Amino acid sequence: MKHDPCITTTFTTAAVSLLGLFALSIRAAAQTVPAHQGTHGEPTSAKAAAVAEVPATNDLVTAETQSPPGTVGKRWPKPVEDSQWFGSLLVDKLEYQVAERADILNWDVTGWYGGDYNRLWLKSEGGWRTSGERGGEAQVQALYGRLIAPFWDLQAGLRYDQFSGAGFDRSRGFAVIGLEGLAPGWFEFEAALFISQDGDVSVNLTAYYDMLLTQRLVLQPRVDFDAAVQSAEKFGVGEGLNSVGLSLRLRYEITRAFAPYIGVQWLRRFGETADISQLGGGRAENIAVVFGVRLWF
Repeated sequence: MKHDPCITTTFTTAAVSLLGLFALSIRAAAQTVPAHQGTHGEPTSAKAAAVAEVPATNDLVTAETQSPPGTVGKRWPKPVEDSQWFGSLLVDKLEYQVAERADILNWDVTGWYGGDYNRLWLKSEGGWRTSGERGGEAQVQALYGRLIAPFWDLQAGLRYDQFSGAGFDRSRGFAVIGLEGLAPGWFEFEAALFISQDGDVSVNLTAYYDMLLTQRLVLQPRVDFDAAVQSAEKFGVGEGLNSVGLSLRLRYEITRAFAPYIGVQWLRRFGETADISQLGGGRAENIAVVFGVRLWF
C-alpha cells in the first residue's frame, strides 16, 4: 500500500510540535515551584527556614557588640550575663512580747548573698528581757549554702551564742550543719544540727506556713522544736526534748517589704530544761501576746 508523501510530512510536523510544547510545559512548571517546596514538591522544615533568616537578623547587630571582636560569623549578638550575684535581708520577727513574768523583745533575721547555687548566709535570733530580771539569749550564725535540689539549700558553718542573766554572762560556739527549703504543701522548713565547743549535740526544727486570707492579710502558723543529746545547765539546756513552741501571727502587708502584725505564742519546756528554768525563777509553760513588724530588704 502506498502512502501519500504530503500526509506523512504533515504527521511528522505535528508530532514534533507536540513534543516541543510538552517540553516547554515541563520547564515552565519547574520554574514555578513555590519557594517553600523542595525539588519533589515536599515542604522544607521550619528549622531550615529559620536558618535561612539568620543572616538578616545578624545584620541588625553592630560590630561593637561582637564578643569577642573578630568572632567567626557576621556581627553576633552580645552574650547574656547569667551568673550575677544578688542579696536579700528578711527581718521575719521584730516583736515585743508581753507575758506574765517579763516582757521580751524578740528578733529573727536572715540574710544571704550569692548566686543561684552558692550563697553566704547570715542569721541571728534571740530575745532580751525588758522587764523583771534583765538578760536574755542571742545567737549569730555564718553559713555557706549550696543548692542541692530545687528550693533546698544544704548549709554548714559556725554559730555563736550569748546567754546572760542576773550576775552571769556566758558564751559558747558551735559547728552547724543545716537544711533549709520549701517542703511539699508550701511549708517553709528549717532543720539544723549543732555541735558545741564542748562536744554537746543539739537540734532545732522550725516550720511555718503563710496562709493568704486576702492579697494583703496573711496568717502564719509556726512551730519550733528544740532538743539536746547532753545537758548544759549553765546555758539553761537539759537532756532530751527541751521545748516546743507554737505561735500564730496575723500580718497586714502594707507593702511586701513592710508588714505589721499581732499574734499569740505558747511555749512549753520539758524534762530537765523545765526544771532548770523553774530553779532560775522561770516557768515551764508560758503564753504571751506579741506585736511587731516584718521587714524585707
